Amino acid sequence: MGGARVNTLQSIWNGLDWSYLMNIVLSVVPSLLCITFHEVSHGYVAYRLGDTTAKDAGRLTLNPLKHIDPMGLLMMVVFKFGWAKPVPVDMRYFKKPKQGMAITALAGPVSNLLLAMLLLLGARITIAHYVDTAFCSGLLNFLAMTAYMSVGLGLFNLIPISPLDGSKVLFAFLPDRAYMTLMRYEKYGMLVLFVLVWLGVGNNILSEGIYRVYELLVNWIVY
Repeated sequence: MGGARVNTLQSIWNGLDWSYLMNIVLSVVPSLLCITFHEVSHGYVAYRLGDTTAKDAGRLTLNPLKHIDPMGLLMMVVFKFGWAKPVPVDMRYFKKPKQGMAITALAGPVSNLLLAMLLLLGARITIAHYVDTAFCSGLLNFLAMTAYMSVGLGLFNLIPISPLDGSKVLFAFLPDRAYMTLMRYEKYGMLVLFVLVWLGVGNNILSEGIYRVYELLVNWIVY
């Protein structure tokens, strides 16, 4: 009986796709980097606009553990797009609440695109001084993967489904009464989002969009 269990475990061990598992592990660091930049940008812009909520909650930090949403991180690692734990924002501190919320929301995706551009610039410099070593090859792979994931995080969050950033930008153009009504139902948006992701609705379109934007940035910056 014991021997059979050992043989079963050994078969499972031998059947594991170690290359795939290693890629998953190596995707965690780029994911954390992209998520951290995204959320800190939200909090910093809100702070500059007069809202100290994120600062008071300790979210203006580059410590990635403060910003992780487990499901969103899993999505980032597996599908290369996802979300983080939302930075707390109190729109009552803004002089113009709707506009302030929209600018704060837009800061996250914009920061991801800027991060991707910075990483691709690093890739260009690395290629210009490339030496055929494992370090240079690994560095290029890291820069390219992180840039791609950063584009993915930014574009995914521009989808106008609450509570993603795109919804807050879109809502800013609504009348005040409609805006406040939609904000009250924001918590149900995540359930809708989970269902859409689970069913794969729009995944191909989103993946194609991420690839096209990434390709455009690569052609513009790297080559």
